[in-house]
Amino acid sequence: GRHRPKPPLQISRLTYDMGWGDLGAFGEPSKETPNLDQMASEGMLFLDFYAASPLCSPSRAALLTGRLPVRNGFYTTNAHARNAYTPQDIVGGIQDSEILLPELLKKAGYTNKIIGKWHLGHRPQFHPLKHGFDEWFGSPNCHFGPYDNRALPNIPVYRDWEMVGRYYEDFKIDLKTGEANLTQIYLQEALDFISKQQASQQPFFLYWAIDATHAPVYASKHFLGTSQRGRYGDAVREIDDSVGKILKHLQKLGISENTFVFFTSDNGAALISAPKQGGSNGPFLCGKQTTFEGGMREPAIAWWPGHIPAGGVSRQLGSVMDLFTTSLSLVGLQPPSDRQIDGIDLLPAILQGKLIDRPIFYYRGNEMMAVRVGLYKAHYWTWSNSWEEYSKGIDFCPGQNVSGVTTHLQEEHSTLPLLFHLGRDPGEKYPLSFVSDEYQGVMRQISAVVQQHKETIVPGVPQLNVCDKAVMVKINGMGVCVI
Repeated sequence: GRHRPKPPLQISRLTYDMGWGDLGAFGEPSKETPNLDQMASEGMLFLDFYAASPLCSPSRAALLTGRLPVRNGFYTTNAHARNAYTPQDIVGGIQDSEILLPELLKKAGYTNKIIGKWHLGHRPQFHPLKHGFDEWFGSPNCHFGPYDNRALPNIPVYRDWEMVGRYYEDFKIDLKTGEANLTQIYLQEALDFISKQQASQQPFFLYWAIDATHAPVYASKHFLGTSQRGRYGDAVREIDDSVGKILKHLQKLGISENTFVFFTSDNGAALISAPKQGGSNGPFLCGKQTTFEGGMREPAIAWWPGHIPAGGVSRQLGSVMDLFTTSLSLVGLQPPSDRQIDGIDLLPAILQGKLIDRPIFYYRGNEMMAVRVGLYKAHYWTWSNSWEEYSKGIDFCPGQNVSGVTTHLQEEHSTLPLLFHLGRDPGEKYPLSFVSDEYQGVMRQISAVVQQHKETIVPGVPQLNVCDKAVMVKINGMGVCVI
């Protein structure tokens, strides 16, 4: 193909619990995201882009390794199809045997920074600066709390190796009003890092992983009370404003045409927190924690002025894992050949509008729950959450009960998977008849894809099985991590 100058600058923006339906460009009716909408109009919108897990930590591990969580160890075997993440007493984390994107970019001369939430382990061996990042400002976890500093300490905030404070103590979050300046702090960190790298003509990778849209949602005083959508909308508006400022900063420095920027989310909106503390998954079924479309289909925008045709809309099936392979491709690197990589290079889709044939696998914990091939999605297992949780008011699919689909028992359908056509039925409400010719023909194709996939699965050592309070405070007792 034609010569393509390699962009020495890359920015990945990963928001937390933001849903497919949260941006104006994806149809959110209040149209309160003008900067992200403009980013989409100047770049490319992905309609069919997926997280690698319906939960935070596994999805982030997948983004940075290009590998499914079941391969990189970010899952639990404590229970079947159990979602798990990295609370502050988790023992496990990202293993040294995993090769992360910043490690590879570093070898190509990049300076790498993470701003915001790491979520790949709390212990010293899991620190981001031991896994390819040169700089870090943020936290190993979300802004949960406040805690009493006896049984649980408040969650720390780091600058590189040094703890510079804790949430709620040194970095204030007012749970009553929702006021916090964290997004502004993270924005300034990003602007300063970009300026510094530009001044030294240093190629960089910036991973901007903010968390204001995770409950308890927060925004700075300037944005509080400004959204029709309540406090969650205030947080979205501040993130949108920050994205606009970062893109304008790139333009002001004259490096926008040499910078590839990608915006997406780690999983679907947390409907359990909606509407006051959670977002929208548009027309899709359920939300975070589930492998229905609302749990894993994400807003996604690629921006690279002068290279990506403006106003593009892609129907390419994409995944956060593709950012690993695509980022390497941008600098002329191949992904590691000694392991299974699940991410594909999206550049042909982004730059030339090509469609690459590939499936999407929906995992929950250690189980492949569903698979998408083309416009068809087959559920091999269905589960929303347990009757026990549901009876306590914990609902991952509020107002969306679909009989036989949003089940509260783990239902196996491996013999006769539930099959949906996501073009005709994006909300997964009308499974195809098992006896139809359409079902039989499609399932023959999908069954072959699933069989081939399962032959490649060599599960990593599960990292999310064990918690021990001693890893955060001096309390004895190791036990099963119930998360």
